[in-house]
Order: sequence, then C-alpha cells, then structure tokens
Amino acid sequence: MAKISAPLVGFLLFSLLVATAHAGVEYMKYKDPRQPISKRIRDLMKRMTLDEKIGQMVQIDRQAATAAVMRDYKIGSILSGGGSIPRLQASPQEWINMVNGFQNGSLSTRLGIPMIYGIDAVHGHNNVYNATVFPHNVGLGATRDPDLVKRIGSATALEVRATGISYVFAPCIAVCRDPRWGRCYESYSEDPNVVREMTDIINGLQGEIPKGSPKGAPYVGGKDKVVACAKHFVGDGGTTKGINENNTVIDRHGLLSIHMPGYNAAVYKGVGTVMASYSSWNGLKMHANRELVTDFLKGALRFRGFVISDWQALDRMTYPVHANYTYSVLTGIQAGLDMIMVPYNYTEFIDTLTGLVSNNFIPMSRIDDAVKRILRVKFTLGLFENPMADESFVDQLGHQAHRDLAREAVRKSLVLLKNGKNADEPMLPLPKNSSKILVAGSHADNLGNQCGGWTINWQGGDGNNLTAGTTILKGISEAVDPSTEIVYQENPDFNFVKTNNFSYGIIVVGEPPYAETAGDNLNLTIPLQGQYAIQNVCANIKCVVVLISGRPLVMMPHLEQVDSLIAAWLPGSEGQGVADVLFGDYGFSGKLPRTWFKTVEQLPMNVGDPNYDPLYPFGYGLTTHPVSHTS
Repeated sequence: MAKISAPLVGFLLFSLLVATAHAGVEYMKYKDPRQPISKRIRDLMKRMTLDEKIGQMVQIDRQAATAAVMRDYKIGSILSGGGSIPRLQASPQEWINMVNGFQNGSLSTRLGIPMIYGIDAVHGHNNVYNATVFPHNVGLGATRDPDLVKRIGSATALEVRATGISYVFAPCIAVCRDPRWGRCYESYSEDPNVVREMTDIINGLQGEIPKGSPKGAPYVGGKDKVVACAKHFVGDGGTTKGINENNTVIDRHGLLSIHMPGYNAAVYKGVGTVMASYSSWNGLKMHANRELVTDFLKGALRFRGFVISDWQALDRMTYPVHANYTYSVLTGIQAGLDMIMVPYNYTEFIDTLTGLVSNNFIPMSRIDDAVKRILRVKFTLGLFENPMADESFVDQLGHQAHRDLAREAVRKSLVLLKNGKNADEPMLPLPKNSSKILVAGSHADNLGNQCGGWTINWQGGDGNNLTAGTTILKGISEAVDPSTEIVYQENPDFNFVKTNNFSYGIIVVGEPPYAETAGDNLNLTIPLQGQYAIQNVCANIKCVVVLISGRPLVMMPHLEQVDSLIAAWLPGSEGQGVADVLFGDYGFSGKLPRTWFKTVEQLPMNVGDPNYDPLYPFGYGLTTHPVSHTS
C-alpha cells in the first residue's frame, strides 16, 4: 500500500470536516482529537445542561446499571464493588460484553459522553477469575523494590484492559501506623518513605509521565494503561487503635510528614484520581474537609484530576447513616468531591444535588470544577476516541509472564525472622532430597487463605476453587526431589508427628481472609488451630513456620519452639515463590516493612518512637544465599 504523507492526512481530515459542516452537521470541537484537551473541555462544557453535568458526577455499581439508566440519567461512571461481577468465573469476553453494553447506553445520549468503568484492582485484577493475584501491598513493601511494583502496575493494567475496563481504585498509599487496622495489608509500610517510593506503581498503571508535563495534570500513556487512584486521602492508616473509618488524632505537622508524602509523589507522577477517606482528622470527616481536599490537594499540590468519594461515603457522613442526606451532599460537594460513588441511590443524589444548585446553596462554579476534572481524565484516557473495549488484550488475563512476575514478587517479599535455634546452625535453606517431610497447617493447601481479602470476593474466600493459582503445598511438591515423600496433614496430632520419623516439618498457618472493618483485630493472635499445629510439630521435629498474614501477629509464646520463622504476608496466587526460597533456589532478601511487636499492649509502636522495644525492628530481615542442588 502506498504511504500517505502526514500533511495530506491532515488536509483530508480538514476537507472531511468542511464537507460535514456544509452537509448541515455541526462541527463539534470536543469530538476533534486534534484540538488541545483544554479547548475540548471548554467546548463540551458550553453545550452541557445542569442535569448532564450532574450526571457526570455520579458513579453507580454495575448491579444498578443498564444501558437505559446510563442514557436516561447521563451517568458518568460505573464501578464493580468487591465481588460485583457479571457471573461466577466470567470470561474476559463476558466482562467486555457487559462493559460495552453499558457504554452503548452512554454513547446514545445527546452529547455522547462515554462513561468510565472503575474496579478495585488492588493486588492484580483481583475481582476476576483466572487473573494473576500479586502479593498484597504489605508484602511488596518488604521487597523495597520500586521497579518491581512498577512492573506489577504494568501487568495489572494489561489484565484490567483484558476485561474492557480502564480505571482502577489503586494504589492504596495509606501509612498504617497500627496493625490492629483491618486494612493494614493494603499499606506498603509504617514508614512514609517506603510508601512514597512504592508510588512507582502509578508509573506502571498509567505510564511514565513525560518530562515537562504540567504539574498535577493526569496522565495515561496509551491503550495498554489505565487511570489510577491514590487512596484514601488522607490519614486512613492513623486511626485510634486502628479502628477502620475512625478518627486520626495528630497535629498538622504529623499529618503532612507521615500521611501526606505519598500523595505529593502520586500527584507529581500524574495520578488521574484521588479517593477521599472514610476516616476523620481530629474529628472532622475527610469527605467534609474543604481545607485538605480543595485548599491543599487541589490548591497547594495543584492536583488537576478528579476526587472521588468512597462507597456510600456521603451517607456515612452522619450518624445514624443517611440521617441528613441533604447536609451530606451539600458538605461533601462543597468540600471538593467531584465524583460521588452512590452505588444504588443515584436518583436521590441527583435530585438532592440538583435542588441544592437550583436554590443557590452550591454555586455553579463548583459543579463546573468537578465536571471539568472528570472530563479532563476522560479526554486524557482517550475515551472519546476509543470508548469501546480493545479486544486484542483478552489473552493478557492470567498471562504466564504476569504469573512469573508474581512469583518473583513472592520470593522478594519473604522476610526471614529466625533461622535455626542459634546462628551457628541455620536451618534454611532446606534440603530437597530428604526422605520424608511433613507439611501442616491451615494455609499450606488453601489458595483463598494464601490470597487474603479482596480476592474474587470483597472479603476473600476459603479453599482452592476461588481462582486459578498454585498453593504453597503444590509449590513444595514441585520443588523437592521426586524421591522425597511429602506427608500433608492440616492438623497433625502430637503422636502422629512423634512416631513418623520425619526429617523436618513445614507449618503454614496464619490469618483467615478479611477486608476492611471485618479485619479490625485488637488481639492479633494466630488462630488456635494454627497454634496447636505449631506446638504439635515443633515439639517433636525440626520445624519452619511460614506465617501467612496481613500484618505482624503475636509470636512470643511460640518463638522458642520454632526453629525458623518466615513472614510470608499474603503472597497471592503463585505459591511456588515460597518454595523457591525455602529450598534455596533463591535467597531470602525481604526486610520488615513494619515493626514486629512483642505484645499488643505495646501498640501503636512505630520506628522512631520513644521506648521502641520490638520483637523485630522495622527493616529487620535475615538473608540467605542461593544454593546449588546438583549432586
């Protein structure tokens, strides 16, 4: 085919536009990709009615959405809440068909403004069956490897695009200061510097922002990237006793130096959206905090993307919930919220906000600011040019290269806390060619436990039918010599261990899956079943305990019994990564992203505190070297 010069292409496009105009069809600047985004926004805003603007500010759950709802209410966005899926084990094509169906509704509106679809892809595309499930953020924080998280961001973006979705509610850049918090595993570290470094995941999700880009402007680098969301603004990891959605009591200097650095970095890297936190700062709800949302985030940091509320957060601004919805809408919008996640009661929100604007309680300038920001992200994403899913990405879901990357992340996230009864006799790495080994514990052969919360379902799930992946037991089976006999018993009794002549035991125990408030825990003990497994095995044979948890747990009563202890966090779908390091194919390199306390009475306790007396300090982690297994 003959090549056509760029100037000729431009001339032909111009001729087509002129011809279209002569044919009586109006030229719409906002539909012209050659125009600067600022001019496209201005042109589109001039054409929009109040109800079209307010529609753009609404995000509803897919369960409340239909093509007709999108068309009739001019809805700007849809989300999948945790576990909100087309059907169990839906294929990428089924996701695409659903998303495209909703998009057709949006495109059939008067102005044809495409909707943007959001989903919680917080450790991979975790709502979707067969997606790669990466370690949760606490494990990634243990790697101290910003390049690794950037690559994870890129892989996650491809898997999200495989289902026709272009917006993720990630990363969580909370600085968890108290492990009793049920979201602590969503935090990279108690140290704001580690959290700030890990915002490189944004460069993976959205693409590397070009040098010289305007400060605070959102950036998305192509069809293989997605819009990211820094959350939850701000101070969500600092609440009293780690109570979810509660009050963070700290002075302004503390808030800015501990909880804010991740947002400075995220805005600098061109993050498209920021989600407000359910929590309060010194008694004022973040969703109502105009000083921080408007004056600081949008003003001082010059953030130019949009601020989104959390799930039903306006309802939760009052107690009882939804007690004064008009007040909640008024306060939240005036504080600077741009898009409101109203999963189900969208008509009430639209009517309430319309009334507040019509009666001059909320100025039109505030609505215009919100809509400009939403449109800026949509134009930056290329939604107007490519509103429908790109089906060429479907093979990226659960791609082997992504599983290999997740396995690498597991290896690098493991923190070796104890290795042998004394330094002269290390237990790890384990020999592959032992005659008979015992594998025990509730988490050894349980993919759901291994992945944790936010996996297929909001709270996660139990068992090996949740999604595709490799359990730690399977990884061990593949790692050892074929002549080694592996005996797996979830809860072996004392006599069984004593009388079976095992070379050693591997006990994999930890927390059951949880998310958010369901994970708030004032005790932080290993479930009793796991404690019994440790006691019965370690009292009789050499043992290594692999702890699967979203945070440090109480280890003091068992530590003397245990020969070796590994913090494996929530490793995700690729359990072979644990075996890779246990048997010495790779060395241990992870460092504690959090302080490991002795007793819960010490909490909160963070590095730099006075009277810092941990079991293992922040940054601790023994190292081993890979070994050759050739005979």
